[in-house]
Amino acid sequence: MTELKWGILGLGSIARTFARGLAGSQSGRLVAVGSRTRESADRFGTEFEIDKRYPSYEQLLADREVEAVYVATPHPLHPEWVFQAAAAGKHILCEKPLAINQAQAMAMIDAAVRHDVFLMEAFMYRCHPQTQKLVDLVRAGAVGQVRAMQGSFAFNAGFNPEGRLFSQALGGGGILDVGCYPVSMARLIAGTALGSDFAEPEEVHAVGHLCPTGVDGWTFAALKFADDIIAQVGTGVQVGLDNTFTIFGSEGKIALPSPWLPARDGGQTTIQLSRSGQTAEEIEVTCTTPLYGVEADAVARHIDARQAPSPAMSWADTLGNMATLDRWRAAIGCEFDAEKPAHQKRPAHGRPLARRPDHNMRYAAIPGADKKVSRLVLGCDNQTSMPHAAAMFDGFFEAGGNTFDTAYIYGGGQQEQLLGWWIKNRGIRDQVVLISKGAHSPNCYPDKITSQLHESLERLQTERADIYFMHRDNPEVPVGEFVDVLCAHQEAGRIGAFGGSNWSIERVREANAYAARTGKTGFAALSNNFSLARMVEPVWGGCLAASDPAYRSFLAENQLCLLPWSSQARGFFLGRAHPEERSNEELVRCWYSDDNFQRLERVYEMARERAVLPINIALAYVLCQPFPTFPLIGPRTLEELRTSLPALDLQLSPEELRWLNLED
Repeated sequence: MTELKWGILGLGSIARTFARGLAGSQSGRLVAVGSRTRESADRFGTEFEIDKRYPSYEQLLADREVEAVYVATPHPLHPEWVFQAAAAGKHILCEKPLAINQAQAMAMIDAAVRHDVFLMEAFMYRCHPQTQKLVDLVRAGAVGQVRAMQGSFAFNAGFNPEGRLFSQALGGGGILDVGCYPVSMARLIAGTALGSDFAEPEEVHAVGHLCPTGVDGWTFAALKFADDIIAQVGTGVQVGLDNTFTIFGSEGKIALPSPWLPARDGGQTTIQLSRSGQTAEEIEVTCTTPLYGVEADAVARHIDARQAPSPAMSWADTLGNMATLDRWRAAIGCEFDAEKPAHQKRPAHGRPLARRPDHNMRYAAIPGADKKVSRLVLGCDNQTSMPHAAAMFDGFFEAGGNTFDTAYIYGGGQQEQLLGWWIKNRGIRDQVVLISKGAHSPNCYPDKITSQLHESLERLQTERADIYFMHRDNPEVPVGEFVDVLCAHQEAGRIGAFGGSNWSIERVREANAYAARTGKTGFAALSNNFSLARMVEPVWGGCLAASDPAYRSFLAENQLCLLPWSSQARGFFLGRAHPEERSNEELVRCWYSDDNFQRLERVYEMARERAVLPINIALAYVLCQPFPTFPLIGPRTLEELRTSLPALDLQLSPEELRWLNLED
């Protein structure tokens, strides 16, 4: 390991602990510290004999000698300073928990990927040889099949409503502060028992006590993993618990008397192994490096890979751990004020929302919409919470996206509400193109368009939808009645451009012929399914595709704009589709066919030739049609969003389009 020059950002008690451990590491040297005040920086610098003492975090990050930073601020400040450290090109070890929820953690990891820096959540016990030895024992079947686990980390701090541990604003409570430890261990051991690095619980149940400030004072959770492996985990800031961890197997048990702080200053720690019918034994693990020094060495050892391998915390491991903590808090009703819709005022990085200068988004016009429309449209139908929605919407907007698609029926109205709060909180209504949909069957009638539109606009906290689609068609209603009501709303300023989703060629022609005959506005766009993969069976009842030759010719001849849903065939091109893999029933039902697997093979071939992901080729197929397309994409994570964007830079010739679609 080469020497790694460190800076510490935030100079509280945990920073002092890390500084002492770093001094005993094999690879690290502390060269600078940063605080919010000169007095704090000088005091810390004097204690640890550090010459560079900065009275601001920004000055620390501007120091070119600093190669890695340890972020030791309170939990809610982690995202902002991880973002800034990544933008400054610094490698990052961030105190646990990485963020106050999974959505923030996802955004932080995305920043590390985009800026190509190391990032690890600072669970120091995960880097210690004791944890590796524990994993080795479980993997070797030392106690047979793992069946149950029991672990806790808690302490009694009384109650101080002004203190960090009990503060809503500072992400207080036991679950985030120390409950994250037994959860991370349970996931590690369950994963090891199941043959992977970690596992996610299938069920999370919990009970607990909330303090007057609304954070958890003490609580227990039950986690159930695959193969009926269960774990009981406890935490609190108002009760002392054993702070141990025990694994119960079919042939014995393993107990860790000191799971979370093994040999803090270096030395020996013990694992207790009890096999059925055998004398209990104590397995000694020796490490001369201090606990926090071991953690710093793990960073230095794996810095070129940008993340450390298990049992240290990988990015995926951190995201899974944060998701379980979210579920634990939700189970006992612990929600921070900062997570509520009305309080989601800023992106996780703390700066005003703005498009990144290096974005590769493209734009084009749709008649009737008063702003250019991004060539990729974000589907707003799968966001699970306000933090998740904010992270996804912020990420899309900063990547250059300005067009958001939602509908009256999505989530029973929740999706419209999340989008509406985000737009209001960011103050960007004039910068986005808002697509709303209504009149889904069985409510596909002209009067339902009116009642649902009014309700949608109220949920979205706006007076106008830039583009409006009827979610379905009802052939029993004369098409002119639909055109009349849509034009009335257009004239009233409640909608801009309009069109239909899942409409047939015949009905679109009839609608536009009626509009031309009566001097009204016709359909400006459609939103049928369209992708390289043929939709074998409708994803939902009443769905129509526009992928066949007749529909493509109609769109090309009329240069009618298409905003296709399932433009990426709902994951068919992500590598999980194979004739023998049939676990995803919807994927099999809607997309499995011989001709689609032939298309998939050609996508793989072209992706290899162009050194891109197969999903980029599939999305580029939609973008490069001879009529205007604005594919709807539905990423659930920022990684899915980020890996979709390269499709915008791919140009496919008419010959390549025909070859991909088996028309050569």
